[in-house]
Amino acid sequence: MSTPASEALDRHATPWLFATALATTAPHMLHQPLWLSALAGLLLFWATWLWWRDQRLPGRWILLPLVGAGCAGILIEFHTLFGRDAGVAMLVIFMTMKLLELKSRRDAVVVVTLAYFLLLTHYFYSQSILTGLWLLACLWLVTGTLIRLHGGPTSTPRNSLRYAALLCLQAAPFMLALYLLFPRISGPLWGLPSDAHAGMTGLSETMSPGSISRLAQSADIAFRIRFDGPLPPKQMLYWRGPVMDTFDGTTWRRHEGRLPPEHVENLSPPISYETTLEAHNQHWLLALEAPNGLPPESALNGTLTATARRAITERQRFRLSATLEYRFNSAEDPLVIRRNLALPDALNPKTRSLARQWQASGSAQKAIIDKALTLFASDFTYTLQPPLLGQNGIDEFLFQSRRGFCEHYAAAFVVLMRAAGIPARVVGGYQGGEYNPLDGYLVVRQSDAHAWAEVWLDGQGWVRVDPTAAVSPSRIETGIADALPFGEPLPALVQWRAEWIRGLRYRWEAINNTWNQRVLGYDPQRQRELLSRLGLANTDWRSLATMLGIVCALLVAAMMAWTLYQRPAQDPVLRLWHKALRQLSRRQVDCAPWETPLALARRVREQRPELADAVLNVAKAYLQARYGRSDNNLKTLREAIAQL
Repeated sequence: MSTPASEALDRHATPWLFATALATTAPHMLHQPLWLSALAGLLLFWATWLWWRDQRLPGRWILLPLVGAGCAGILIEFHTLFGRDAGVAMLVIFMTMKLLELKSRRDAVVVVTLAYFLLLTHYFYSQSILTGLWLLACLWLVTGTLIRLHGGPTSTPRNSLRYAALLCLQAAPFMLALYLLFPRISGPLWGLPSDAHAGMTGLSETMSPGSISRLAQSADIAFRIRFDGPLPPKQMLYWRGPVMDTFDGTTWRRHEGRLPPEHVENLSPPISYETTLEAHNQHWLLALEAPNGLPPESALNGTLTATARRAITERQRFRLSATLEYRFNSAEDPLVIRRNLALPDALNPKTRSLARQWQASGSAQKAIIDKALTLFASDFTYTLQPPLLGQNGIDEFLFQSRRGFCEHYAAAFVVLMRAAGIPARVVGGYQGGEYNPLDGYLVVRQSDAHAWAEVWLDGQGWVRVDPTAAVSPSRIETGIADALPFGEPLPALVQWRAEWIRGLRYRWEAINNTWNQRVLGYDPQRQRELLSRLGLANTDWRSLATMLGIVCALLVAAMMAWTLYQRPAQDPVLRLWHKALRQLSRRQVDCAPWETPLALARRVREQRPELADAVLNVAKAYLQARYGRSDNNLKTLREAIAQL
């Protein structure tokens, strides 16, 4: 069936649709499988080639198998057709396939609608400043495409984009009003798919050789800290995460069923701080040791780890406090002591033998700890590229390779302590951070991920021991960039230490932090604070909705007034002539828009003789007022219309 001429797609508007599809789907190449991006690019190139060669579009017998193959590939890749990643993949494929059946303006409008919807999906993956700027540019382009579709061939690109920019600017006040006044809630407005939080980086619940060293190769920010007072010494900044006390020979795991800590004695004044924690899809808050003031909906478990009630699936801000010197569980449960002495049987015999020799020599607990630290300080190398270890990994690390990252040293130290009869466990978290003088925040990155040990001593409780400090003191005192030689697989952002590069990074991170705190962090508390400063305290959702309606109504009224003010003034002569035509219409006289005044007067003389003289007078007065030079012509026209 042929397309009506009024609905046919203008050929010169098609490149706008190609540009729209490319701009809205290209950023998803960073998140989609390679084959999917290649397929989408191939379909877009095919559609562009057919348009360029002015060839016929493929028929249904080709498009239907393509749709089926695309859906089958997505099902095989993601094991579902629903969810965040699979749903976005479907939209990308459908967008590019729709370009292969562009025959009417209706098909083009479908492409534009898909483009608007695809703009929203980018926020599933990133809410950064660059993403926002890109999507604003895409919004401008998509709106310009929509205007071009309805503007006809005479609509130039400049006019279409100019009109689109004007529409976006007119929408900006409404966007700002909705952002500031729409009732905020603590969670999302709708449920997200189950894979919406997949791919988040951070500490896991387990630790095995290489797990933290892989995490340390990322320059992503884990959290930001702003202290109420002076910054504590860097060697005291231990951000506590999961505590792992179950060991199977390779992997360390947390013990389930935590109880609140029995006793924490604060030995120094508390320090308060605010943390902005990035989403990591786990429960721990990565609080500074030892936490003593927690935010609502959080608790302290039996291993002194601060945990939230729900997994951290979005950036959140918390107020906490901590004491840097403390005594924790000086009287411990015997079950906990036995669990932190357990070792898998028949593994790492050399390590066990060495630890038993230390224990048999009659050395005290503190002396055994010092012997282990002295061993690490002798001939060990701190590196992100340790060799692979076998079944007896601790033996191979201590007596053969002597090369490892923090998880190797923490695991080996804990095994030595347990074999020597000292309860010990591994603690995962972060150590240190980089202070940004521009905004006053301490930035802790994934490259600051760290593992250390805790030993339980009689009368002292659990005491932190960091064996990495014995191997590489600079790791604790100045940071990982100074602890590793150049050439290690550290991210360039961390490894480059030139002052001008560091200054640029400080500025960019300060801008991003402001964006996160002020824009993305505009939560119910910030909204209440803003409204309180405006004199609107104790507002609920009803008052906010009323206020939002009033503001939007005022904006609409202001825009209408501005539009009426900008409307060009009508010629008074032409306005009077239209008034005369309306008078004739009431008298059942048809007035064609193409008919001249004198031709109308002649036709009225033939059809309605009783009106002939009055209409002729009005026609002559209109022509004289329209093209004459006398100032009295307008008055004469009014009198003629009054006679009519």
